[in-house]
Amino acid sequence: MADIEHIQYVRKPIEAVYDALSTEEGLGAIWTEKLVVKPETGFINEFDFSDNYDTKFRNTELTPPTRILWECVQSDPEWIGTKVSFDLETRKDVTAVMLRHTGWREVTEFYRFCNYNWAQFLYSLKLYLETGKGQPYQQRHF
Repeated sequence: MADIEHIQYVRKPIEAVYDALSTEEGLGAIWTEKLVVKPETGFINEFDFSDNYDTKFRNTELTPPTRILWECVQSDPEWIGTKVSFDLETRKDVTAVMLRHTGWREVTEFYRFCNYNWAQFLYSLKLYLETGKGQPYQQRHF
């Protein structure tokens, strides 16, 4: 098994970071503009990256304002069954965001591509919260 782990520091209160990572407004500004998201345990969030909402994550844990856990129920076969967590912690004047994407069966080219893109996700989160404008998928240049 392989895991992806990244950390980002955001100069905003932990509650604002949690809201950005758990709501349609926040994730729409950070990850993809095409989505259906509700901050409810058990709800299956849907994300569209030009693939007809083929990426779906179940909210398996929502503990405001410190933890979010998703389980992938539909997407690329390498993602199905993996989990994405966001653990938030206040540290002096910043919120530390630890992103983990766990349960990969092996390190593949797609794993490496996703590793890079999760870092971009956290950069977009930082931009959104600190400047008011993130870089969702539709605005990125690949």
